[in-house]
Amino acid sequence: MTDYFVQAFIYLVAAVIAVPLARRFGLGSVLGYLVAGVVIGPVTGLVGQETVTLQHFAEFGVVMMLFLVGMELDPKSLWAMRVRLLGLGGLQVTLTAAAATGFAWSLGMAWQTAVAVGFLFSLSSTAIVLQTLTEKGLVKTEGGQSAFSVLLFQDIAVIPMLAVIPLLAVSGISATDAEHGHSSLSLVENLPGWAHGLAVVGAIMLVIVCGHYLSRPLFRYVVQSGMREVFTATSLMLIIGIAALMSLVNLSPALGAFLAGVVLANSEFRHELEANIEPFKGLLLGLFFITVGAGINFGVLAESWDIVLLLALAVIIGKALILVGLALAFRIRSSEGWLFTLGLAQAGEFGFVLLTYSTQNRVIPTDTAQMLSLVVALSMFLTPLLFIVYDRVVLPRYQKASNEEAEPDEIEEQAPVIVAGVGRFGQIVCRLLRANNIPSVALDHALDQIENLRRIQLKSYFGDATRIQLLETAGIAEARLLVVAIDDRDRAVHLVRHVKQLYPEVWVLARAFDRGHGYELREAGADDVVSETYYSALALGGDALTAMGVHPERARRMTQSFVASEKAHENQLFNAWRNIEEGIHFSPRYGELFMKLDESLGHAMREDARRTEDETPSWTSPRDNG
Repeated sequence: MTDYFVQAFIYLVAAVIAVPLARRFGLGSVLGYLVAGVVIGPVTGLVGQETVTLQHFAEFGVVMMLFLVGMELDPKSLWAMRVRLLGLGGLQVTLTAAAATGFAWSLGMAWQTAVAVGFLFSLSSTAIVLQTLTEKGLVKTEGGQSAFSVLLFQDIAVIPMLAVIPLLAVSGISATDAEHGHSSLSLVENLPGWAHGLAVVGAIMLVIVCGHYLSRPLFRYVVQSGMREVFTATSLMLIIGIAALMSLVNLSPALGAFLAGVVLANSEFRHELEANIEPFKGLLLGLFFITVGAGINFGVLAESWDIVLLLALAVIIGKALILVGLALAFRIRSSEGWLFTLGLAQAGEFGFVLLTYSTQNRVIPTDTAQMLSLVVALSMFLTPLLFIVYDRVVLPRYQKASNEEAEPDEIEEQAPVIVAGVGRFGQIVCRLLRANNIPSVALDHALDQIENLRRIQLKSYFGDATRIQLLETAGIAEARLLVVAIDDRDRAVHLVRHVKQLYPEVWVLARAFDRGHGYELREAGADDVVSETYYSALALGGDALTAMGVHPERARRMTQSFVASEKAHENQLFNAWRNIEEGIHFSPRYGELFMKLDESLGHAMREDARRTEDETPSWTSPRDNG
């Protein structure tokens, strides 16, 4: 028992240290998990033979992930994806498998082995790609949806691949011991093909029918117990049961879980299911990535590192070329095409399953399988770097090119107010100014925002407000006020600093994302700063007071007192923030001032309540009347 605790502690410590560091440096959590695995496995030797067993267990995180992805869709959405699912996914698997087979055969492998290698490298990593797309908020983009369609088709394609591999056995290759693979119970092992097909159809229909008709009464029964842990247990029971059923008929558990998720997409219990499963999914996926890193055989890698690296790069480049062609053929535009290409250019976790199955069935020799396993792991290890290339190289270039394609508008008039940035925040400022007949010039470097404003007859011009030449054309030299509302923290600070250096007499009002950003804007020279959520939070806080029985007039005074108290301590907090060391977001001194602010605020509220107790008329909250 102690050994299990120690091993679990090592895995958790590695994740706790490596993942936040990776996120802090902008590398993503997946790369953090992989690095953690390398450190505790090949580098320090803290974990060893149990890695393979853990990897099979951790693969259940992929099953949970696809269940959650399925719940984000519904049958109509899935039907709408049919062209990309079958066309894009089918072509990707077929073309990549054919190319990899041809390459392997040209290296002197038997054609049966070459076909198995083609199957292996036609797949991509569902775990890494979906996790990264979700983290970056790219799942709903055109590139993200296209990548998801291909990944889903690949998961389906694994089924016939597993069926074909035993037919490719090569004489002269010895099979590996069964203990290295999945020795699992199967209900269809000795059935003829037609019976196997019926069993598969029956299992799928069972999932659909039970999900549609039995899940609701089951969850209602569980909810009536009033015990949250029982609902969690039921959620896990559902997914484990579906995974077991799919395995019994030799189907992919991930595919079955996805299907169940789609069936439950419109269930009233959907959000509770997501909340219960999400923590398990995240933990198991993290464990899976750690085991991939820990499973890298540095002995084989040290002997043939050049061959492994060249093969991994060949896989990534070869798949990328095919994916680029498909992106062009299916008209996946500009940066979305690169997201699709770079996201799917690696080998996948199902590659380890196919490798084990191939060696068991005498299709791929053991020494070749060890080499290919390293190639798969290394290509997965490089995938987060491909996403970094997309974020830092590809995306900025396309955004810049998109904005440069349209020349800045010729500004035909000048006004006393210039509004830089007309997104959801700046638009309201422009409308309020127009309602009071105050002329303004609105600038934004996002062409779609400008077109939206023009549709509602708000004068606005395309151009980058951080370029001083454009501001001068808009009349910054004669303007009385500049409103900075651009949706970029760093560019907003740069704009304020630049304008205040050249035109110090212009009054600058700036929108801040949060308190820290507000301090940065003040330091840059902004005359007044408003946090984008500050007054909406005050309004909601006032409503909360009235809902709890506080008279609306007193609630209004309370919010005013809150603002006055914050204003009174504003300079103290700002000066404390300026003394915080770079890289540290909070300090004891800053925390002490915040505590004093809350104490004085509470005192002011109590004094106001005591002083105005007799003046406030009696009142009953609408909540109490309801």
